[in-house]
Amino acid sequence: MAGEVQLTVQTNRPAYPATGATQLAYVLIEARPTGAVAQVRMPLNFAFVLDHSGSMSGAKLANLKAAAKLAIDRLGPGDLVSIVIFDDKVQVLVPSRPADNPAALKREIDGIRDGGGTEMSRGMRAGLDELRKGLTPGRVSRMLLLTDGETFGDEDVCRKLAAEAGRSGIPIIALGLGEDWNEKLLDDIADASRGVSDFIPDRQPQAILKSFEEHVRTAQATAIQNAQFILRLIPGVLPRAVWRVTPLIAKLGHRALSDRDVQVTLGDMDVGQGQSILVEVLLPPRAPGAYRIMQAEVSYDIIALGKTGEKARVDVVLEFTSDLTRAAQVNPYVMNIVEKVTAHRLQTQALDEAAVGNIAGATQKLRAAATRLLELGEEELARTALEEARRLEEGKGLSSAGTKKLRYETRKLTQKLEESP
Repeated sequence: MAGEVQLTVQTNRPAYPATGATQLAYVLIEARPTGAVAQVRMPLNFAFVLDHSGSMSGAKLANLKAAAKLAIDRLGPGDLVSIVIFDDKVQVLVPSRPADNPAALKREIDGIRDGGGTEMSRGMRAGLDELRKGLTPGRVSRMLLLTDGETFGDEDVCRKLAAEAGRSGIPIIALGLGEDWNEKLLDDIADASRGVSDFIPDRQPQAILKSFEEHVRTAQATAIQNAQFILRLIPGVLPRAVWRVTPLIAKLGHRALSDRDVQVTLGDMDVGQGQSILVEVLLPPRAPGAYRIMQAEVSYDIIALGKTGEKARVDVVLEFTSDLTRAAQVNPYVMNIVEKVTAHRLQTQALDEAAVGNIAGATQKLRAAATRLLELGEEELARTALEEARRLEEGKGLSSAGTKKLRYETRKLTQKLEESP
């Protein structure tokens, strides 16, 4: 074992009841880079692909420029940067070049003017072309894509370009500014490229500065790449769902490698945070005693150190007991995560129900999500869920602002986790 990644396991109970029935367990597996990679710093290959259409006028464009210049300040002379702007046309404002003259880059950004419609695929294609110039295993490549509006009839082209980026190892950070953009499209772009999507409210002008800076910082902190989880389960233990819970909540698809082994793709890891997954498993009946139910293995590369295919493993052992008092105890840290995942899952299901016209189902799930959110202390999100439920009951349909707030803010609930005991 090389020791660059440490795996830790917690479960929702210290012990499970020894019964004759199948029962559900939650297993939290945290994968964190260790001090062995604390000083790893890979140079970036970064492209800004920015919407400057007519709707970006005024404060939006001013904040966009300020955010881009702040992000430039975070880059070093060994990083590559390109800047592409698009409306219904595209311009490569800065072809891929070392970020060794921040003042010159900022002058180019200051010259951006608003105008035109929105055709996002043009910007994405030009951004990919620039990124490919600096695409090497020794660099962390990212595209930061920002738009504030609907693109004109090229959604499928955008999805194809995102899939190309994913195959090339270029995650796309897809950011929507304001309320008038297609969240389904940006989510698809992020998923296809193994990137992230997010919502920046235009009523919070400083949020765009914080978002740009944070995404550049996260790219700079990448040390672990191509991480994959393999869960090897013993006979009778069935995986029901796998969730990423940090840095953001997301349901992960898992691929069966055999009748008992499943693989989950994690991608890159931030040196400071790593990633955590929550596995929902169904346990077969067990007599009292300790039983290994699975082995978790993460494989990963550290390109900066010339290492590939490194592995870390941990056994997941559960205790079963006939002591009902002990079996009733719970791990509050894990249960807090379960509650946050449940709130996110409920609002996701509610939005899906509303999309197919099941108003009663959507309303019920929104109110259930609001209850969970209130219990978690998320009063503003709970009010948003209740307001959207009220709108559905009155026949008004979901609001764009409320939908985006629920979709993206519930993903971030685990960013407020208390320290593990």
